[in-house]
Amino acid sequence: MTEDTRPVRIAVDIGGTFTDLQIYDARRGQVVAWKTPTTPADPSDGLLTGVKEASEKFGFALSDVGLLLHGTTIATNAVLERKLARGVLLTTAGFEDVLEITRHFRRDLYALAPDPFPCLIARDMRLGVTERLRADGSVETPLALDGLMEKLRALKPEAIAICLLHAYANPAHERALRDAVAAAFPGLPISLSSEISPEIREYERTSTTVLNAVLMPVVSAYMKKLQARLGSGEFTPRVFLVQSNGGVCSPQTAGEQPARLLLSGPSGGALAASRLAQELGKPNLVAVDMGGTSYDVSVVQGGAVSIITQGEIDGLPVRLPMVEMRTIGAGGGSLARVRDGGRLTVGPESAGARPGPVSYGRGGTEPTVTDANLFTGRLDAEFFLGGAMKLDMPATGRAMAGLGDRLGLSGEQTAEGILTLTNAALAAAVRLSLFEKGLHPKDFALLSFGGAGGLHATEVADEMSMTEVVFPQNPGTLSAYGIMFSDLKQDLARSRLLVLGEAALPALTALIAELRAEADAALARDGVAAGARELSVSADMRYHGQAFELLVPWGDITAPTAADLAALAARFHEQHKQRFSYSAEDEVVEIVTIRVTATGRLPRPEPAPMAPATGTALKGTRRVFTGGGWHEAGVWDRDSIAAADTITGPAIIEEAFATHFIAPGWTARLGTAGAIIAVKEGA
Repeated sequence: MTEDTRPVRIAVDIGGTFTDLQIYDARRGQVVAWKTPTTPADPSDGLLTGVKEASEKFGFALSDVGLLLHGTTIATNAVLERKLARGVLLTTAGFEDVLEITRHFRRDLYALAPDPFPCLIARDMRLGVTERLRADGSVETPLALDGLMEKLRALKPEAIAICLLHAYANPAHERALRDAVAAAFPGLPISLSSEISPEIREYERTSTTVLNAVLMPVVSAYMKKLQARLGSGEFTPRVFLVQSNGGVCSPQTAGEQPARLLLSGPSGGALAASRLAQELGKPNLVAVDMGGTSYDVSVVQGGAVSIITQGEIDGLPVRLPMVEMRTIGAGGGSLARVRDGGRLTVGPESAGARPGPVSYGRGGTEPTVTDANLFTGRLDAEFFLGGAMKLDMPATGRAMAGLGDRLGLSGEQTAEGILTLTNAALAAAVRLSLFEKGLHPKDFALLSFGGAGGLHATEVADEMSMTEVVFPQNPGTLSAYGIMFSDLKQDLARSRLLVLGEAALPALTALIAELRAEADAALARDGVAAGARELSVSADMRYHGQAFELLVPWGDITAPTAADLAALAARFHEQHKQRFSYSAEDEVVEIVTIRVTATGRLPRPEPAPMAPATGTALKGTRRVFTGGGWHEAGVWDRDSIAAADTITGPAIIEEAFATHFIAPGWTARLGTAGAIIAVKEGA
């Protein structure tokens, strides 16, 4: 890859409410942050607005920007809102109903009428194809089109998903079918399971292929619009998009495999958390990102976040590598409502960017978590977004009083009730993320970021008896900070069921060589120089008879030996014991899938050290409603806090794009890497 000599690099995370930017200018050695409202109708509009605002604020020209790293929710929102292309599924005859049969388990064991699994393609849009491959990839029934093109023409598809039986073992039939469809329908987006997810498990592979197909026109349209905006005038950076695996990819890859973008934005926060774990010397962190719409939880253990091989979006399986993360609908914009029986509930519905919370003054009428924080004194109506946006306290008071009347509570009690319910939901998400791994909250510090995270962090930690909370620098845009340090990443996989033993060495050697060659070629297509490429191998493994696998790292392996197999087996037993509290060294171990991750290292910015604090740190006091009553809380300026300062709760720490509430019983001080460290008194 030819290194771009232009001095400015911008990382962008487009959220549901705000678009966050981190800007690195090599001439100054600075990383600065900016925030602007998201434009849901066309997210690229808000992106460009934010870049222009930042260029004026921080004094760089648009022509100085050489690299734009872009996290986007365009794919996620399209699935959640079902704004997808009209898709057709072509599959082996007799397997047309795999999408509806799904897996035979119930999400809610006690529901009398459980919700059906979602299905993106209706039955009349799923066509069976005459062909059949055996599990070893050999042909049982040759491919025959049998008037297929005429049937397709009648359905008027906007995208085609092709998922044939056992195509992971032999992609020949899928490729031949794609070529025939492409010849009959030039320019029609086509997704092959053997390219997007060449792995066993028919339902998951079909679901992933369908998702990829129906997203292709959506993401391609957005990319064309974005490229048109970037290509106009002086703003012509090289663009990479953030993937669910924490790496970035080229626009071409994003257009061909948009399913890899489904966790694009949130993965940046997990990347930032793993980087901060090293900088802070705290290898065990629970990273919580609370924005306007959602609350994302990822666990950093031993300095690294976990990568899983299958996730889910809105009930739809996605069999692709992604950062392990739990997301709930809880953010600053979460709506507080009174349900049947007089119950107060908060979320998951959100006020979004438009109209937003009542306090935004954009037409919102239902109180939100942000409104509750304003009404209880945690937020300053005159200093929201560093004073760039004024909040409407009178309107908030009326909305809170109206909701309180329905509950028989005062406005203050109602607002604190909203915050109590919110904190309980946030703590439950953190607790579940740890307990499912056999981990205990006391062994972790809470890393709080996102525009709304700091307002809840110490109280969430109290809920779980955690004794330490970390507030990093620029927490309101930390996901964009993580994106800033991303590298190009390509994930390749191939399922091949092998018993772990010396007899498997020839097959493993051939498979690893094949995948490494493909990975190397993929990085070469992206222009990555040979010296900047890194390849690592991992394996999905299980005990014989198990129906699930664990992802076990294997390193930069090429031609494995018997000793390499023994080391891999030991790693699998150890990982299985940590996750499930037991291992069975005498059982037969199987390799199900081999994976190769190809990383292309992008030039890393080296920000200058933080300047010493200047000015008066303690700005004054403000009344805060907490614990059922009003209390005086010190209000601190984040940028002026020095190492000698001690902040005792209740207290408020304000900065441009975030506010932090230090609850009673907590003490905060300035730590390494510019982070504020809050510790529970007596811990």
